[in-house]
Amino acid sequence: MLDIAILWDWLSFAARWLHVITGIAWIGSSFYFVALDLGLRQRPGLPAGAHGEEWQVHGGGFYHIQKYLVAPAEMPEHLTWFKWESYATWLSGFALLAIVYYAGADLFLIDRNVLDVSAPVAILISLASLALGWLVYDLLCKSPLGRNDTLLVLVLYAIVVFMAWGYTQLFSGRAAFLHLGAVTATIMSANVFMIIIPNQKIVVADLIAGRTPDPKYGKIAKTRSTHNNYLTLPVLFLMLSNHYPLAFGTEFNWIIASLVFMIGVLIRHYFNTRHARKGNPTWTWLAAAILFVVIIWLSTVPKVLTGEPQAAATAVDPTLVASTHFPAVRDTVLGRCAMCHAAEPSYEGIYFAPKGVVLESDAAIAGHAREIYLQAGRSHAMPPGNVTQMTPQERALLVAWFEEAR
Repeated sequence: MLDIAILWDWLSFAARWLHVITGIAWIGSSFYFVALDLGLRQRPGLPAGAHGEEWQVHGGGFYHIQKYLVAPAEMPEHLTWFKWESYATWLSGFALLAIVYYAGADLFLIDRNVLDVSAPVAILISLASLALGWLVYDLLCKSPLGRNDTLLVLVLYAIVVFMAWGYTQLFSGRAAFLHLGAVTATIMSANVFMIIIPNQKIVVADLIAGRTPDPKYGKIAKTRSTHNNYLTLPVLFLMLSNHYPLAFGTEFNWIIASLVFMIGVLIRHYFNTRHARKGNPTWTWLAAAILFVVIIWLSTVPKVLTGEPQAAATAVDPTLVASTHFPAVRDTVLGRCAMCHAAEPSYEGIYFAPKGVVLESDAAIAGHAREIYLQAGRSHAMPPGNVTQMTPQERALLVAWFEEAR
């Protein structure tokens, strides 16, 4: 019978892989249609109601594409909807959030040095923040402020900065970054589910009924789609940020997250300007590079990573330390793992503990028991390439220690 920890890890793997696949599909279609939209050309002789057209070549053939700002004169026989990529990406992402951060709240979500709450309370805060983020964004877009794109963007960015700071006051550094990405992704998917698709359905219903569709629905949908386009790159970084403790585990992590948003917007501005044939704003790359240097500086100012290593040590099962295997386990971890997983790593080329995991105390070793069991006991993922020559007997010891304590 398979161990429950192994099954749970495979469940996380499946959800993560599904999330990656659906995310690629959503991002790919989003980038393609925005580029297509910006590249449309107008010419005499276009069909009535057509805003522009574009010729493209791909896969050995040519494509002739025309766009109608409102709708064609009559309902097409075949109509492809682009929505399931968005829905599947959000659903798989939320499943992954539940599997990793909710089920492992004491280890990954909560930092008791930041906010000492129970797992259910932390999960409720997480869920409420996702809903609140969408409600605030949607209300601002529908308010008079939404008529001024520049002012709206400035206000929304100020809210992003506040949320980046706020999440670091609630959760561990790793979870703060993940949640900033999750609330942004929720806004993006809700734009599709709550605004874009319903507006398109109104237009389709008008066509079927023989009515002339109101152009405002297409305009609103286009605006939300543009917002999604500019949010995509920051979300990608935040979703992958758990691999970068220098970003999430430092004193100025919320400033780093805020600057990442700005870098993403700059890069999208470059490509969108090029696609629209409105110039070649190479200055955006210089600005992005300068901001990246600032991020590097901010990540090294504190010198010592803060947050999660200490937080993980607070959730310790006493039976793990009391086990008769623990003295030998401690010697194995200190001898095979702690040269990298230390506050000041001694392994050449390693300057900070990978993923912020420090394994120099009994509490820290017990706090990371499940990860040690899976990464170095049940699998050979750690040490990488078995550089410290962990023996089969030592791996068997780690397995016996963890399984005996449960």
